Amino acid sequence: MNNQQIVDLGQQYLMPTYNRLPIALVAGEGAYVYDADGNKYLDFVAGVAVNSLGHCYPPVVQAVREQAGRLLHCSNLYWIEPQVKLAKLLIDHSCFDKAFFCNSGAEANEAAIKLSRKYAKTNGHGERYEILTMLNSFHGRTLATLTATGQDKCHVGFDPLPIGFAYAPFNDLAAVAAAVNEKTAAILLEPIQGEGGVLPAEQQFLQGLRKLCDEKDMLLIFDEVQVGCGRTGSLFAYQQFGVEPDAITLAKALAGGLAIGALLAKEKANVFAPGEHASTFGGNALATAAGCAAIGAMLEKDIPGQAKKIGAYLKKRLEDLCGRFHALQQVRGMGLLLGLCCDRPAAPVVAKCLEKGLLINCTAGTVLRFVPPLIIGQTEVDQCISILEESLTACGF
Repeated sequence: MNNQQIVDLGQQYLMPTYNRLPIALVAGEGAYVYDADGNKYLDFVAGVAVNSLGHCYPPVVQAVREQAGRLLHCSNLYWIEPQVKLAKLLIDHSCFDKAFFCNSGAEANEAAIKLSRKYAKTNGHGERYEILTMLNSFHGRTLATLTATGQDKCHVGFDPLPIGFAYAPFNDLAAVAAAVNEKTAAILLEPIQGEGGVLPAEQQFLQGLRKLCDEKDMLLIFDEVQVGCGRTGSLFAYQQFGVEPDAITLAKALAGGLAIGALLAKEKANVFAPGEHASTFGGNALATAAGCAAIGAMLEKDIPGQAKKIGAYLKKRLEDLCGRFHALQQVRGMGLLLGLCCDRPAAPVVAKCLEKGLLINCTAGTVLRFVPPLIIGQTEVDQCISILEESLTACGF
């Protein structure tokens, strides 16, 4: 089928839950993807930060092929070798002690929400059940994680929302402290707000949250679904800020393109007992084999270090554009999670870049987001900037 045939069938049979661009991607290699009409695109979306090693990264492909020929799934009624190996990899290279696997970032955040409540009850705080999150945040699309998301627009049409969530301004320590009360069990936030417009936390803010949680015996949880697994220039984003949370949630890039999620926690937060939380497909053999290959390659080849280096180059090139286009305001972010802030809706630029063979996306309405594979080099960055410059000019920016 060609692009149009796939689009037509999709519109007929799929629920309209996405604003999809009018192409159907059918193949990919490295930093490039191809649509059903044979057109080639430089991919600076990477499945929204999922394909961090590029498309069809050979070690991941090989691990999937080998594992698919041995065992796809057996359930967590039994020990699963690649699951255990992936847990060890993550724990050995982080400040955490235990891992729980699931299938997505939303599931990982659901697990974190339950963990917070169980921790409070286990430690003599039976009155605590509320999770404090940040305004402008994004934590998922399930009913609980949607409620945890601090954006009113995401809540419209889904009332009544679950109880147990409160919000405070991001990077405002005094406001967060004032929002904490006798019901607060944990603080959950993204070290960099991705869907909220690529807005990094301030180090002093995170340090203040760590101190506040210690004083109040609350859990501090980082949502690293988008920012973890090498994207910021270290394996985990918390390592960039010098602040250790009690737990983090992961997904997206964790298995190099396969669906997976994880909750990592310190021993103090290791409070789940058998039967209190589970996931049928969580940590299945196929996904965790891919995860071992992906995380193993990141560590062996220092992919986070490459992301930090090439991210600095991309940021400089984007900042140069800010000085030449009056509609561009600033560049935000860290490593290879960068946002180019505009003074107007940025969707037309995304569409124009698509016409010219570059995939980027827009978040928060006015921020062009760049989350390319972490394996890109200066050649791909220069190609991106060239197309972006042409597109900004064509759109009158």
